Amino acid sequence: MKVLVLGNGGREHALVWKLRQSPRVAKLYCAPGNGGIADEAECLPVDLKNLDSIVAVGAQVRPDLTVVGPELPLTLGVVDEFSRRGWPAFGPTKAAAQLEASKSFAKEFLQRHRIPTAPYAICDSVEEVRAALAHFHAPVVVKADGLAAGKGVVIAVSKEEAAGVAAEMFSGKMVGEAGLRVVLEECLKGDELSFLVLSDGERVAPLVAAQDHKRVGDGDTGPNTGGMGAYSTQNIIDDKMRDWLVHHIACPVVEGMKAEGAEFKGVLYCGLMMTARGPMVLEFNCRFGDPETQPILMRLESDLVDALEASIAGRVSEGDFKWSRDASVCVVMASGGYPGTFEVGKKIMGLDEAGAVDGVKVFHAGTSKRDGSFYTAGGRVLGVSARAPDLQAAVERAYRACEKIRFDGAHYRKDIAARAMKK
Repeated sequence: MKVLVLGNGGREHALVWKLRQSPRVAKLYCAPGNGGIADEAECLPVDLKNLDSIVAVGAQVRPDLTVVGPELPLTLGVVDEFSRRGWPAFGPTKAAAQLEASKSFAKEFLQRHRIPTAPYAICDSVEEVRAALAHFHAPVVVKADGLAAGKGVVIAVSKEEAAGVAAEMFSGKMVGEAGLRVVLEECLKGDELSFLVLSDGERVAPLVAAQDHKRVGDGDTGPNTGGMGAYSTQNIIDDKMRDWLVHHIACPVVEGMKAEGAEFKGVLYCGLMMTARGPMVLEFNCRFGDPETQPILMRLESDLVDALEASIAGRVSEGDFKWSRDASVCVVMASGGYPGTFEVGKKIMGLDEAGAVDGVKVFHAGTSKRDGSFYTAGGRVLGVSARAPDLQAAVERAYRACEKIRFDGAHYRKDIAARAMKK
């Protein structure tokens, strides 16, 4: 079969890497791909912000399966358009993707269906923000309503800072049109958890859980990013908690979306805070997470194609996945200045040596390739990932590989999974 992956990040490299292992895949394409993906799939040019451009690639390939990596094509309706043309596509429709495209929609949906989440207020002006802040204690979480590539969330330590952040969002200077509406939330305390399930519109099958590290600096300091690393282990949650999350969060979301006429097929990513009051939903993503996909897929031992087709065909079951009991970790190496202004075009050295470390796979994110060499081409450059029988060994392998990679301005967190190992 012919498989097309849409996207150009580390998540898409991990998807390409896993799909390539399926004996059912005869030809693998990625649009637009990146430097590393080009070594494992045929890369095709595309503008992921333009639905007509994406459809043109589909017409060129006529894929038997399309896997949509990033959120923007989903919110443009790529699954609707591909399905209408008879090209099977994995992911939610435009209507269902509202769960990620609009934080205000998601919060009101959670409230309608009595799914646990933090108290919130939806505001369309600075005046509304100031009035709403009277009902919050600091710190306050300020979120841009729309898609902001993981950078539309600020934890304000004071109400005055919260009002200032909201004003900057409303101005369009911070995250563009994504910030024309703002959601205020109570700042929850606890451990974050990324809990993903596969849905066919009625049933769900959980993937192994992971934990992301959003802040740019060690000790969870500095601004939020798209994600600086993640890990996944067998005991990150127990079976009892996994079943609770399935039946009290994932299933009610899928059932609620169907009841509201927007059947949800694809991966539902539930970003949770494990609080003293119990698990609470922070956000939804309507696709695989980045960088969680890297460690999750490193633990997957069954055929990913079979699982994705089960979602499209409406036959998802608990048996769709087989998982290794090993631990896995991904450490993101970023360009100097990220998540702020950064330069590109820096030559990357040491990739072969890093990839030779036992249990390591280096996934490319913001890279390009020319004349046989790789260069930086984005903020998050590489996802150095490793699998091992236990978390400490996986972390040691990943960092051993990171030490072998060099490019001007490279930085990465040195404490990915550190809290888990302390526990």
